[in-house]
Amino acid sequence: MNTLFALVIGIVVIYLGYQFYARRVDTQIIKADPKKATPAKMYMDGVDFSPTDRNVLYGYQFKSIAAAGPIVGAITAANLWGWLPALIWLLAGVTLIGWVQDYGAMMMAVRKDGDSLTAIAHKLISPRTRTILLLFIFVYILMILGAFGNLLAGALNGNPSVPLGIVMLAVAGMLAGQMLYKWKMDLIVTTIVVVGLTLLAILIGPAIQSSVADLNKAVNGLGLTIYFVDVDGLVKPFTTSYMFWLLFVVAFSYLGATLPIWRYAQPVNYIGFWVMALTIVGGLLGAALAVFLKPSVANFVVPAFKVFDAGTGGALQPLWPMLFVTIACGAISGWHALVSSVGTGRQLEYETDALPVGAGSMFSETLLALLALMAISVAGKGAGAGAFAAGVGQFLNVFGLDPTYGTALGFAAFVIIVITVTQLALRFMRVVFAEAFGEMWPAAKNIHIGTIVSAILMIIIVLSGTFTYLWQIFGAANQLMASLALMLVCLWLVEQKKNPSFAFWPMVFMYVTTIAANLILSYNLWVTVVLKQSSKPELWFAVVGAVAMILISVFLIAAALYIGWDAWGAYKRMKSGKAATAPAE
Repeated sequence: MNTLFALVIGIVVIYLGYQFYARRVDTQIIKADPKKATPAKMYMDGVDFSPTDRNVLYGYQFKSIAAAGPIVGAITAANLWGWLPALIWLLAGVTLIGWVQDYGAMMMAVRKDGDSLTAIAHKLISPRTRTILLLFIFVYILMILGAFGNLLAGALNGNPSVPLGIVMLAVAGMLAGQMLYKWKMDLIVTTIVVVGLTLLAILIGPAIQSSVADLNKAVNGLGLTIYFVDVDGLVKPFTTSYMFWLLFVVAFSYLGATLPIWRYAQPVNYIGFWVMALTIVGGLLGAALAVFLKPSVANFVVPAFKVFDAGTGGALQPLWPMLFVTIACGAISGWHALVSSVGTGRQLEYETDALPVGAGSMFSETLLALLALMAISVAGKGAGAGAFAAGVGQFLNVFGLDPTYGTALGFAAFVIIVITVTQLALRFMRVVFAEAFGEMWPAAKNIHIGTIVSAILMIIIVLSGTFTYLWQIFGAANQLMASLALMLVCLWLVEQKKNPSFAFWPMVFMYVTTIAANLILSYNLWVTVVLKQSSKPELWFAVVGAVAMILISVFLIAAALYIGWDAWGAYKRMKSGKAATAPAE
C-alpha cells in the first residue's frame, strides 16, 4: 500500500457516501426545506442564536468537531492492530454512521426549535431521562476538559515554537468578528487578513522559540511546583510554566465560553478551519505526489494487520470492540452531536445548509484522520501529535518546504484543533451546568459563574493526575454518547412518522459496542492497577485514580442502560398513539 492508493480509495468512498447516500436521506426522508424559518432566525439573540453564512458555518462546524480524536485515534489504532482495520473503520464508519449522527442531531435540533439534547430527551422520552442525560453529559464534558487541558498545557509548555501562533489565533479571532459583523467587511478579504496573520505567526514560531523558552525558564524561576503521582507510581512535577500555560488555555476558553458566539468562538474556529484545511490539503497533496517525487515517504511500513488482541500485561485490547472506540472522530464521535445541536443547529440560516455543513464537515474530517493514518503508516513509529507533525513535515517537504517549518505547521495545527474544541467544551459545560442547577440555584444561570465553576473543575481534574485514566475511557464514553444521540434521532424520526432505519442500525451497533468497550476498560484498570498496585502503599494515588475511573465507567454504562430502557418505553407509547413523554417521576 502507498499513500496515493490510500488517498484515492478514501476520496472515492467519501464522494459516493455523500452524493448517493447522505443526499438521498436529506431529500427523501428528512426533506430539508429552505423556506422554513430556522431557530437562528426565529430566536436571533446575537449570543447563541445567530444566522450564519453556510461557508462560515462549515468552517465553524469542521473546526468544532475536529479534535485530537482523528489524529491520536488513527495513529494509535494503526500501532495496535495495523493500518487496514483502521482504514476500513474510518471509511465504513463515516459513510454508514458518522455523518448520520452529525446531520441527524443538527436537523433534529432545528426542527425542535434549537433545543439541546437534554431538552429533546425531556420531550421525547421523560423528565427522568433528561436528568440522567444531563449528568451523563456533564461527566462526559468534564472528561474532555481534563484530558484536553493536560494535553494542551503540556504541548504549549514543551514546544516553544507553538505558543505565538495560538496567541495570534485569539487576537485574529477577535479581529475577524469585528471585521465581519461590525465593520461588515467582505468575507474573502477578512479571511485573507486573519488567516494570513495566524499562518505568519505559526511560521515565525520556530525563529523565536528561544525567547519563549526563556519565558518558561523565568516563570519556572518562581519555584512554584505541584507534584502528582502518575499511573506508573512515579512522582512527577507540574512545573510553574506548565501551570502558566494551563491558565492560558483556561483564559482562551473562557472567552469562547462567555462572549457572544459571533464575537470570538465562531471566528476563532473559522480561522482554525483554514489553518487545518491548508495543512490537510498540503499534506494530502504531498502524500499523493510523494509516490512520484519522493517514494521514500510514500510506502506504508506499518503492517496491514498485526494481531486481533493487542493487549499486554493482563490487559485486553481485542479488535472488537476496542478499535471502534480508539478511533472516534473521523468515523463517529458523540462530541459532534453536542456541537451539531446546541452549537451549529442554533446558527443554521437555512435547513438546506444542514447537509453541506453537518454531513459535509463529517466527511471532511475523515480526510484529516486519513492524513494521520498515512503519516504514521509511512513513518512507522511515534504517537500522537509528534508523529502527526513529523509526518506532515515529510509530506510538505515534497514541495521543498523545510521540514522544520512543515513540522511546526503540523504541530500548531494539532494544538489549534484541540484548543478550539476545548473552548467549546467549556461553553457547553456552562450550558449543562445552568440546565442542571439553574432551578435550585439561579446564580448557576449566570454565564460567568457557570464558566468559572466549570473551569475550576477542569483545573482540579488536570492537577489530580487522573487524566492518565480519563484518556483511557474517554473514547468509550465518547462513542456511548454517540449511540445515545442516535437513539434520540431515531425517536424523533418515529415521532415524525419517518423511516428511522438509517439511524437505528448504527445506533444499535454503537450502543452494544461501546458498552462492551467500557466493561473491558474497567476490567483492564482493575487487573493492571488495582490488583497489582494495591499492596504498595506508595502507589495509593494510582489505585484511587483507577477506582475513580472504574466508578465513572460503571456510572456511564448504568446511565446508558437506563436511558435505553426509557427510550424503549417512549417508542412503545409512540407506536400505540399515546403521548410521547411519560409523566414526571
